[in-house]
Amino acid sequence: MSLRPSRSFLPLRHQPLSPFPSSPASSRLPPHRRTTTSASSSPPPSAPMHPPASAKDAEADQEQQRRQQQAQAYHSQTKHSLTAGYARGPRGLDWANQPNPFLRFARSPLLPLLHLPPDSHHHHRQHQPPSPAPIYHSVFSALPCVPPQPLSHASISQLFYDSLSLSAWKTTGVSTWSLRVNPSSGNLHPTEAYLLSPPLLPSSAADAAASSSPASSSPFVAHYAPKEHALDLRALLPHDFLPRFFPPSSVLVGFSSIFWREAWKYGERAFRYCNHDVGHAIAAVAIAAGSLGWDARLLDGLGSSDLRNLFGLGKGFPSTSPPAQLPSRPTRGRFPWVEMEHPDCVLLVFPAGSSSVFSIDYASLSKEISKFPSLEWFGSPNSLSKDHVCWDIIYRTAEAVEKPLTEGEHFSIDPFSSSGLISDGLYKKLTVREVVRKRRSAVDMDGVHVMKKETFYQIMLHCLPSGDVGRGGRQGKQLALPFRVLPWDSEVHAALFVHRVAGLPKGLYFLVRNEDHFDILKQTMRSDFEWVKPDGCPDGLPLYRLASSDCQVLAKQLSCHQDIASDGSFSLGMVARFEPALHERKAWMYPRLFWETGILGQVLYLEAHAVGISATGIGCYFDDAVHDVLGLSGSEFQSLYHFTVGGPVLDKRIMSLPAYPGPDVDA
Repeated sequence: MSLRPSRSFLPLRHQPLSPFPSSPASSRLPPHRRTTTSASSSPPPSAPMHPPASAKDAEADQEQQRRQQQAQAYHSQTKHSLTAGYARGPRGLDWANQPNPFLRFARSPLLPLLHLPPDSHHHHRQHQPPSPAPIYHSVFSALPCVPPQPLSHASISQLFYDSLSLSAWKTTGVSTWSLRVNPSSGNLHPTEAYLLSPPLLPSSAADAAASSSPASSSPFVAHYAPKEHALDLRALLPHDFLPRFFPPSSVLVGFSSIFWREAWKYGERAFRYCNHDVGHAIAAVAIAAGSLGWDARLLDGLGSSDLRNLFGLGKGFPSTSPPAQLPSRPTRGRFPWVEMEHPDCVLLVFPAGSSSVFSIDYASLSKEISKFPSLEWFGSPNSLSKDHVCWDIIYRTAEAVEKPLTEGEHFSIDPFSSSGLISDGLYKKLTVREVVRKRRSAVDMDGVHVMKKETFYQIMLHCLPSGDVGRGGRQGKQLALPFRVLPWDSEVHAALFVHRVAGLPKGLYFLVRNEDHFDILKQTMRSDFEWVKPDGCPDGLPLYRLASSDCQVLAKQLSCHQDIASDGSFSLGMVARFEPALHERKAWMYPRLFWETGILGQVLYLEAHAVGISATGIGCYFDDAVHDVLGLSGSEFQSLYHFTVGGPVLDKRIMSLPAYPGPDVDA
């Protein structure tokens, strides 16, 4: 993922951005306006529709307004500005305190997982059970695309191997670093993963490690250790916990974030990038689950405190929460608590295609989880850095957007919708494992590769949340893989800068991923945009040309002057319905908008590699300059993530090494 380090810069020289004619819609705000950084000047939340019924209701309403204001203040303060400089970050990299990218729990029982063959065309290693390796595009066409695999040591090994494990080591001869299946901002990997599972029965006599582990006879909570491709056993669960609340053969996969890993390099903007990474990890697990014939769904009724108890966060940690009085500004020192894990979310992973309908009683589930602190928790985490910098606004915002338990939250499994397929010949006949494990973030694009129009349209079809809705259907509800993991209708759209697509004029295009937003988008954006379907656009693909123009210089300027945004076949900015989503779903929707962009970004990564090219997420861009180009004013829509797709430039000075066994280094 391409992310320019945040530093203090002098204001940049004013440059005209838009290649399109000016219009009233684009001149409502002065170009490249200075982003305000005070909470008091953030856009005020909407007034409640009904007056509070009591003093208690009024207090709750005020608290919710405070939380929304903090989220909006953080978002405003951490914008990069084309003229006023970048969001606050370190002035240089403190290499002596670079955080360890691997968290381990010392003295915790370790359950090694199986290492799988690279693809279905290779012979399985001796004593390894066969594992399904469906063709990549098949997971988007049917769920299940293979018969649901039994829950076992082997299938859990495959779930993590194809989603969160190491994919390779890289070395220049001087330095060595690891890559993972799931991408991360700056390859810093703030996301940690947890598994709650029934007893994992060995799938063959060769699974000696599984048969001798406590996990073979008891349900458990474990932390995933990617360097070892193993599970740190954290606690044993009551035997009736999972069967009481979830269908048979289900597991829970949860995520937490260590903000310090990102903040070490990117400062205040790190909270955004951590949540991008959560979205990438969610999608990675959903795709891997799909290749096993499993489905996945976010258990979003649970609150942050439930997740802390569920994962055992705080058990064995020297300090697990910020002090009551945070520093009032970024402060350097020894702050062990900045290495704490912040709970993000948990997924229910279960066999797909089951005819049984089930619901989740969140109130009873939360009550049972509240007993988890009394379990015996194994191990204590390693330290990541000797010294730290406390970026105070990150922790204030993380607290403000924590989600409470929502007891009445409805849980449902929506019907699967396949994604549109123009032709399977557009893909390289790769298996899911080949695609996910060969995925890389391109460092540079060649500025030459021309994408076929049919390939471009195919990638766009796989970016649609509702899949192939058929005649008369509309995009919005998230039914396709991997978007179906999210319980809310899509809030994220894509503004595309098309540079090199054969048969498609260069210019600015827009992919409407929720057609309920179409009218307000058209009203809010520049009045002179065309909103015309391009030639050959498939039926059911809500893609529109806004303006024909060479946007290479513009795309580069908007993405912090990075060539990679102009040298691909196309680049894009993900635009989310922002302020209304926060008001309708409350402040905790703020990180969830970034999760949705990360899921979309993961699809772009995989699609690019499946057709033989590459992609890169771009977190460094000039927020309000993007809005100015589109004619957006206020906070109704905000750009949250950028991406580029095209032909990569390979650095032949860097040598690749196998993921396992890898060199005995931490970074």
